[in-house]
Amino acid sequence: MISVYFRAAIAVVVIAVVSRAIAAPAPTAGPPNVIIFLADDLGFSDLGCYGSEIETPHLDALAAGGLRFTQFYNTARCWPTRAALLTGYYAQQVRRDTLPGLPVGQRPSWARLLPEMLRPLRYRSYHSGKWHVDGMPLAGGFDRSYYVQDTGRLFRPRVHYEDDQKLPPVKPDAGYYATTAIADHAIRCLRDHAEKHAGQPFFQYVAFTVPHFPLQAPADDIARYRDRYRAGWETVRQQRYERMKQLGIIDCPLSPVERDVGPPYDFPQALVKLGPGEVNRPLTWDELTEEQREFQAMKMAVHAAMVDRMDREIGRVLDQLRAMNAFDDTLILFLSDNGASAEIMVRDDGHDPAAPPGSAETHLCLGPGWSSVANTPLRRHKTWVHEGGISTPLIAHWPAGIAARGELRHTPGHVIDFVPTLLELAGGKLAGQINGQPAPAPPGKSLAPALADDCIIDRDSLWWLHEGNRAIRVGNWKLVAAGDQGPWELYDLSVDRSETSNLIGERPEVARDLEQRWQRQFEETRELAARHAAENAKTQVGK
Repeated sequence: MISVYFRAAIAVVVIAVVSRAIAAPAPTAGPPNVIIFLADDLGFSDLGCYGSEIETPHLDALAAGGLRFTQFYNTARCWPTRAALLTGYYAQQVRRDTLPGLPVGQRPSWARLLPEMLRPLRYRSYHSGKWHVDGMPLAGGFDRSYYVQDTGRLFRPRVHYEDDQKLPPVKPDAGYYATTAIADHAIRCLRDHAEKHAGQPFFQYVAFTVPHFPLQAPADDIARYRDRYRAGWETVRQQRYERMKQLGIIDCPLSPVERDVGPPYDFPQALVKLGPGEVNRPLTWDELTEEQREFQAMKMAVHAAMVDRMDREIGRVLDQLRAMNAFDDTLILFLSDNGASAEIMVRDDGHDPAAPPGSAETHLCLGPGWSSVANTPLRRHKTWVHEGGISTPLIAHWPAGIAARGELRHTPGHVIDFVPTLLELAGGKLAGQINGQPAPAPPGKSLAPALADDCIIDRDSLWWLHEGNRAIRVGNWKLVAAGDQGPWELYDLSVDRSETSNLIGERPEVARDLEQRWQRQFEETRELAARHAAENAKTQVGK
């Protein structure tokens, strides 16, 4: 059996050789088909082409034949990322419940979803997987949809929909696994498109529910990783860090593990249910008991199996693209909705400690020890807006439209950039008015120039707010705080992407300027949301 380290070395060599040896053709593309593969709670270093020991050959091949972005951002949480990706606005601009003190409400009418923007350009749109946006997929402009709402039961969801119509619960003996079912639906949509709509471009949004908790995967997939993580999280994290440096993904220190930072929410009863093998702090591996080391190694094996299976199912979707002669003309994008999660909880069907780990009867969570590995070399986890919570891999592959092979792109980008990018490539533009209402200027920038060259896309700032965690990036300066009462920290990301050297005392003038910018953005966003809330209230009274 080839060792994981030899495989990783091969991956590094393959990407390097492809980027140097293949003479890339000049792009001659028209409007592309588009597929977005969105993972759920995947860490920055969880793919082979980003330094992982997890086997992801299909995604690695896309990276070798296309681009990897090294500074791409999400919003630190599931639903804000999806709102931003599909509307082109910060979630706080279109979802009032993401701002303190404002009521829950529907999106404003000017905050259309991407399929509605692509429809006038003759695109058909398909959705498979998680939704987590207000309304239903077909009502949001998709032509076909398979919506898995019950994401906590990977083997037997009770709540799922096809074309906005509720389906019966999946029976326990049905042989169902959500990742495979999501890919199956995506493939059916592609086949149907090839048969009935071959003259039109398509947008396919494939939103996997993995590797989000509960950690559940087919037993054969788990077995392939069963012994791989017994060396412990410090060892695996250091090995990933070295591979990431070799690949050129990062050039910064490895952040120290914050031993006192555990899950963002405290569920003490979950530790009781999960048993003595669970720990809610990233202790050193040597501090753990033998029972804890065994339990933790098994959890990471299940996480790896979920990522591995997702890659295999992506491979099947790619095979369908090839079968319908659409592979070269399709822009394929892969990313994650937030960093890996330190959460530890038990919900859905509960946890049976006597059941095989990773089976439907268990409810395991990755926790802060392995989350620190998944987010290597960055600080913190999902929900925080330090780099570990908001950084995602982004792979872009489009043979007919991207000449580069195996190259890196270093420009900072954000999920708000997807809408302007795809509209530009499709030959459309953002509308100034929607349904007779003026639409606010969206904050994103088109990434189209970066598909051609490793350029820096000019922008005023990138801005974050989630559950009191705050950040703003201007150029290479980043101001960040943990919690609404947490102190501001200042980092120069050009040399310190891992946020290890706080410069707040040395550069107070920079910190003041960034804090003022963050506050202005907050006030403008809150004013916009409050205005929409008032208008919505008037409409409801009128009804």
